[in-house]
Amino acid sequence: MQHSSISMGRAAYQHYIPPNFGYVENDLYRCGQPNELNFPFMEKLNLRCIVWLAPEEPNQNVMNFVDDQEIQLHHLGVLESGNASDPITEDMILEAFNLILDKQNHPMAIMCNIGRHRTGTVVGCLRKLQRWNLASIFEEYRRFAGPKVRLLNEQFIELFDTDLVRIPVDPPEWL
Repeated sequence: MQHSSISMGRAAYQHYIPPNFGYVENDLYRCGQPNELNFPFMEKLNLRCIVWLAPEEPNQNVMNFVDDQEIQLHHLGVLESGNASDPITEDMILEAFNLILDKQNHPMAIMCNIGRHRTGTVVGCLRKLQRWNLASIFEEYRRFAGPKVRLLNEQFIELFDTDLVRIPVDPPEWL
């Protein structure tokens, strides 16, 4: 398990980083579902919003953390089929972008159970919106997906039509 030591005065506190945690942009992070050991680290992010992409609800400990920290949780991953291996939909991506591109929701985390496929697809589509080249987008997706790369997700990212995204009047500076 990854961890970081943050020195606070004379004492050093250990904060464990959630699975597949990554910095996406200023005030925008990605990760898998955190557990109790990750909560001290997550508190330091001062999150206002979590975009939850998994079909099922986060576990009760995460729900308690979200309530305690007064974080808005947006559960976008609900599928009609309920099958977690179903690919993410265009509507889910567009709904996620409505939240991600609204600076009032930042700092924000994009999450699914493991932080690989659904989260990686949303981040990949964001990179496409930022006009990254496909090789760089896929390299980032594969770095987080590890040996479990889903070619359908890469194809989805490649074919995603960024013209469908509604850009706000005052977008984040990284867009």
